[in-house]
Amino acid sequence: MAEVSAEARIEAPAEKVWAQLTDFTAYGAWNATHTSFPNGGPQSLAAGATFVENMKLMGFPAEVTWTVEEVETARVLAIRGKGPMSVDVGTRYSLTPDGEATTVRIDGEFTGAAVSLMAGRLKDSATAALDESLRKLAGLVA
Repeated sequence: MAEVSAEARIEAPAEKVWAQLTDFTAYGAWNATHTSFPNGGPQSLAAGATFVENMKLMGFPAEVTWTVEEVETARVLAIRGKGPMSVDVGTRYSLTPDGEATTVRIDGEFTGAAVSLMAGRLKDSATAALDESLRKLAGLVA
C-alpha cells in the first residue's frame, strides 16, 4: 500500500472551498491528476453514487471508477475507486474551518499488487500532485 497526504491553509471560508471542490465542471482547473470525466461528474454527492474519471499519474493515463463513500457538506468528501491493474484508490478531502480560512487536507491511498512494485515513486508523484492541487485550489477561491 502507498499512502499520501497534503494539507494547506486556504484563505477562504469552508463553504467557498467546498463549492469549488465539488464543482465537477471545473475539476480540471485545480486537480493536478484529473484529465476528464468521460460521462460527466457524479450526478449527486450522496454515498453510493458512482462516476468515472480519467486521470494521469506518473505520466500514465488511468481510468478510475469511483464510488462516493462519505459526504458531509463543507467538511468531508471521501471516494474509493477501482483503477487499472486491480489497483484500489481512496481519496478523502477534509475541510476544517479556521475563522475566515479553511485547512484542507487530502489523504490518498493506493493498494494492489502493482502498487508494491512502484510504491516509492508513486508516493512521490502523488504527493507532488496533491500539493499542486491544493495550490491551484487556493488560487481559485482566495
